[in-house]
Amino acid sequence: MLNTTDNWLSRDNVPPPEFQPSPAVSLAGVIAFIRRRLLIISLTCLVTLGVAILYLVTAVPTFTARAQLIVDSKATPGDAAAVATIVESQIGIMKSESIASAVIDKLGLAEDPEFATGQGSTVLSVSRLLGWSRPETKASAARYAVESFERRLSAKRIGSTYLVEITFDSKDPDRAAQILNAVAEKYITYQMDRGGSVQDEPWVKDRLSGLSTQASAAQKAFEEYRRDRKDTADSAATIDKLAAAAETSKNAYDNFRHMLRKMEATRQQSAPVFAASLVTQALPPLRVSSPKPKIVLGISIVAGVLLGIAIGVLRDLLGRGSLTTEPRLSAQDGRIERPVPDTVRSDDQSELSAKTRPVRLTGSG
Repeated sequence: MLNTTDNWLSRDNVPPPEFQPSPAVSLAGVIAFIRRRLLIISLTCLVTLGVAILYLVTAVPTFTARAQLIVDSKATPGDAAAVATIVESQIGIMKSESIASAVIDKLGLAEDPEFATGQGSTVLSVSRLLGWSRPETKASAARYAVESFERRLSAKRIGSTYLVEITFDSKDPDRAAQILNAVAEKYITYQMDRGGSVQDEPWVKDRLSGLSTQASAAQKAFEEYRRDRKDTADSAATIDKLAAAAETSKNAYDNFRHMLRKMEATRQQSAPVFAASLVTQALPPLRVSSPKPKIVLGISIVAGVLLGIAIGVLRDLLGRGSLTTEPRLSAQDGRIERPVPDTVRSDDQSELSAKTRPVRLTGSG
């Protein structure tokens, strides 16, 4: 009967290799792993660093212009939630499509290649050939410009104040400042028009002009007939009729003016008026906002280290799997021999052979 356990226990109390507990991760093990896989980690870092440098060389720099607006309300201030709602609503107006369209029309951005993304785009050209998109028209070009404009424009409230910071991204720093100032100008103009008098509305002016002309014509006809009238039987009836027409026209004009005054008073009481003004004008930025070289290079180095560690751990796991080979019995002297796998490095082979001693089979009885 074979008795291998007693032989191992009687030899310096060293357990067989297959029963040795796996040690926990220690600092020495980590350092040994880094030394063993330093080449792989270094290569992955160089690869990711090269990709980052290539991106920085080929990427188009973006400049961000900044400006500040105040949207102070003349109405009685409420609680913090009401103030926040007021300011957020004004931010929505700044970023609205109407403001964007007005600025695009003023500066002619629909023909600018930076905003007209539908022109000269390879992806859109291929999708058009495949029938995935409609042919480009003047209206679609304007829509592309508006979408690109809205992606580049942003606005946020500064703290709990009425101040709003607006920013705009562009490849040209001068263009970014010009567009942002145009946005502020259009917003302020919108608020001034919205808070203006009712009599400034075009339809109101046309109505007042028509009623005034009608009243003046009726009064003039009445005066001319009364001055040039003849002694006829129907002259008195005609004068009364013209007088009534002149009075009716004058009353219509006066009633419309009275209605406008009431509408003006109601509007001033019900709708809050905002005093929008530009606090800080947008200036051409001096530095690019993206890409940021330090952040890109730092991320690439960290990614390279993590990728190299992952590859090294994977190779160690694959190598450990090859260590699980079955022992074989030597036919010459009756010893159990464990072959050393090919994945074990030469510097680790001596340590493994020193710890792994052959086991001699002995028979009992």
